[in-house]
Amino acid sequence: MTATAAPPFLSFRTARADDVPAIVALVESAYRGDSSRRGWTTEADLLDGQRTDAAAVAELIARPASRLLLAEAGSELVACAHLERQGEAAYFGMFAVRPEQQGGGLGRALLAEAERSARADWHCSAMRMTVITLRDELIAWYERRGYRRTGEYSPFPYGDARFGLPKRDDLRFETLVKPLAPAAALQGVA
Repeated sequence: MTATAAPPFLSFRTARADDVPAIVALVESAYRGDSSRRGWTTEADLLDGQRTDAAAVAELIARPASRLLLAEAGSELVACAHLERQGEAAYFGMFAVRPEQQGGGLGRALLAEAERSARADWHCSAMRMTVITLRDELIAWYERRGYRRTGEYSPFPYGDARFGLPKRDDLRFETLVKPLAPAAALQGVA
């Protein structure tokens, strides 16, 4: 299988403390409010309130075994994702692509870079994530990229406004997992 190449104008880097305001704005625009409805990853029908804030993003940047991966087109931030090493696996979360640029391959390219980084830099053998179970279209997108539903569920943190204000009482997360091929197995794959 051939890996999907990043769009030619895309570059990746690890976030720094001075990136916090831009990351918060990107994540909020992709998940909450009317701006998020321009893309297909919105959670606006499920949740109000914030998706993240400056303190939470700064903490992720400073946390050991954690990396906020940024995708830039020129000097413009267009996508981000959080990676955290958890033993043999890397946790993937806070994945956001500018709503008006969703569907053009940016998310696919950033996900591939996150998987490459987890495998090469941390020697992780799997990538894990949690997704709200009602997000059928998003889960299907991950399944097309090799992620599998585990049947492992966790509750939504109702009552904690840091995670948003639920509009429904049936929210929960399911863990998705993808094995990561060893770096040596990918040599010669273009």
